Amino acid sequence: MRYRVLIEQDEDGVYVAECPTLPGCISQGQTRNVAIVNIKDAIGGYIASLEKHGELVPSPSIRGFGCNG
Repeated sequence: MRYRVLIEQDEDGVYVAECPTLPGCISQGQTRNVAIVNIKDAIGGYIASLEKHGELVPSPSIRGFGCNG
């Protein structure tokens, strides 16, 4: 599945990545690439937790570029 990910650089130069489709699914990294690796891991953990607890997994938000969960 592919989810939209927003990446912004904060005032300290850290890249913050957020997946709006998965509320509270946020990660960060010292570089954009590290933030992408970290948010992919966060998305995977988020989805695994939803499945473990029998909760609905939101549908992927985009087709094309995005991060796989």
